[in-house]
Amino acid sequence: MRNLCFLLILTSLQVFAQIAQRKDSINPQKLDEIVITGQINPQSVSKSILEVKVISKDDIQRQGANTLADLLNTTLNINISPNTSTGKSGVSLFGLDSQYFKVLIDNIPIINEEGVGNNTDLSLINLNDIERIEIVEGSMGVQYGSNAVSGIINIITEKSSINDWNLSIYVQEETVGNEYNWKNKGRHIESIKIGHNFTEHIYANAIYTRNDFKGFFKEKKGKNYDINDSMRGHEWLPKLQQNINTLFSYKTDKLNVFYRFDYLNENIEKFNENIDINENQSTGTTNPSALDEIYTNNRFYHHLNGTGTIFKNIAYNISLSYQKQTKNLEQYTYRIRNQEKENIEEGEYQSRSAFLSRGTFSNIISTKTTNLQLGYELTNEQGTGSSLAIVIGPGREEIKQELNSYDFFMTSELKLKERFFIQPGVRISFNNLFDTQFIGSLSMRQLLPNGWELLAIMGTSNRTPNYNELYTFFVDVNHDVQGNPNLEPEKGLSTFIHIKKKSSFYNDQFRLKYKLSFNYLDLKNRIELIVVNQSPLAYQYNNIDSFKSIGVFSENEIYYLNFKSQIGASFQGISKILNSRTQSNNNFLFNLQLNTNLAYTLPKWNTTFSLFFKYIGRQQQFVEKTNEFGEQEFRAGTTDPFSWMDTTVNRTFFNNVFIITAGCRNIFDVTQVNTTAFEGGTHNAAPSQIPLGYGRSYFLKLTYNL
Repeated sequence: MRNLCFLLILTSLQVFAQIAQRKDSINPQKLDEIVITGQINPQSVSKSILEVKVISKDDIQRQGANTLADLLNTTLNINISPNTSTGKSGVSLFGLDSQYFKVLIDNIPIINEEGVGNNTDLSLINLNDIERIEIVEGSMGVQYGSNAVSGIINIITEKSSINDWNLSIYVQEETVGNEYNWKNKGRHIESIKIGHNFTEHIYANAIYTRNDFKGFFKEKKGKNYDINDSMRGHEWLPKLQQNINTLFSYKTDKLNVFYRFDYLNENIEKFNENIDINENQSTGTTNPSALDEIYTNNRFYHHLNGTGTIFKNIAYNISLSYQKQTKNLEQYTYRIRNQEKENIEEGEYQSRSAFLSRGTFSNIISTKTTNLQLGYELTNEQGTGSSLAIVIGPGREEIKQELNSYDFFMTSELKLKERFFIQPGVRISFNNLFDTQFIGSLSMRQLLPNGWELLAIMGTSNRTPNYNELYTFFVDVNHDVQGNPNLEPEKGLSTFIHIKKKSSFYNDQFRLKYKLSFNYLDLKNRIELIVVNQSPLAYQYNNIDSFKSIGVFSENEIYYLNFKSQIGASFQGISKILNSRTQSNNNFLFNLQLNTNLAYTLPKWNTTFSLFFKYIGRQQQFVEKTNEFGEQEFRAGTTDPFSWMDTTVNRTFFNNVFIITAGCRNIFDVTQVNTTAFEGGTHNAAPSQIPLGYGRSYFLKLTYNL
């Protein structure tokens, strides 16, 4: 398999070197995908007043990605950080973690254990029914409310089919590092999709996907190992995900309606490395056992949407959504030699539910120079339990907490001159816990001579405290971690400036698209978990921090015949100030990122070779440490640089009826990097290494389309 990986690299490089000599024809690359995120009316990327990055279905297919975490791992300015203990994939955008941007499905935020839209685990989002993904850079607080400080990731699903019947089946087998077999090693994925146009107006589909990650053993010995030497279990926990997705759509010239239902079931198994030998003194025999756990996550997603026109010209887009997520824990004694469970205790330890409604009414005023949109967004969120305090027990009284917001917003697209456009916006937010919040934005687009254009996106956005920050209560003999109902929303300000141009040569056979961007992010009242008492040690969430980020980045695309290249670079600086500490340091610490995405298609063979590369340079972060005198002080911690590379080969047969995708992930065999950039947790020491992957892996995907 290792030889196969390097063969793919060499083959790809050879193919790229032959570009100038090849005259094969191919359908033109799509540069102007239709986008809807944040727009008053759907429009192409080239005409958007916002900066929108589009990942197409073809891009997803050639990367061989199965989850959103897989897909975005090599995207510029997006950092994915897996957690080997929980199975979650953390993510940051422009140096801000996932609390500061929203993940949406068809413009509706996704519920999770910490709120609605933010802190979304990207490994829980499969890509089987995705038409495209739109990433908007910069504050989107006016359009999407709180927690949209650094941007939006909007997943647009498929809602129609050109064929009367649609059947798609695929299987994917993947190694986990160098570990693989059919039974208990590797990653095994199966999916089936059935769609049908019942009439010219009615379409429905159903999808089932099973993603079975058997865990990563490394040097561990698995579930049935019975020696008490800390070698039992897995380095990365086994995880089984099952998804059911259904869609019903009705479409006419005047009305479009769809209903979408998604169900996710995820099981994560945790096998205790500590074993109780249970020695019988009279017989001299042992009956080893361990206290094991199974974490179960169930998520239900309902979304009803209607679009159309009223009063001849006013376009409406109204969504109703109900979502619920529950987390359950099963604790039991596992008799290792008998492979039996005893003393089973199970129950729900966390629940979140939300009702959301969002609506926009566009073309309220529609002239050659003006277009006005009005909108609303209502959210009712309820929950019990905490992700920090995992407690189950029959008869335990659950305290249900509630977060409600009622938002109204207005945006307008104005054509002030023939080549100058602006989009001002304002939003007012009413909340049952916080004072009224006001959010504003201003976007501008100036068409310059020689095909250049200038975009500026400025806006404010708040971040309301999430459920854990408000209501966590984790107090026992070893812990004292509490939320704070008196927290204030964080205040965010962002500015993005983009200079870009598109060029074409040789009868549009050679095309260039390049962009230079500058960004500035400023946060006030940042919420942190801090020590509020030394003896006994106690933690509480408080508004103490200020955060600033500045950066410059460039993204460039080259299309020549059958060759596609995307090359980017980013230089981002972060400053973090603790207002409660006099010795806090406000210096900016900078990080370099590079990424490359290459693809070349051989039409004669219906084959595409792709390469994905990302480099993350040395990262620095100020952390609070205790010196030799027992005093708290700030030091610059560092995380080592690393490079990540994937390569794939995609070939179609019989006019896309049969597709084979093979690839190698993590070619450089990165597993972890050294770091001194983290503080210790509430009862854990600071980690000295960050896990990034489980080593070089290989996959083969077979797809059948009817």
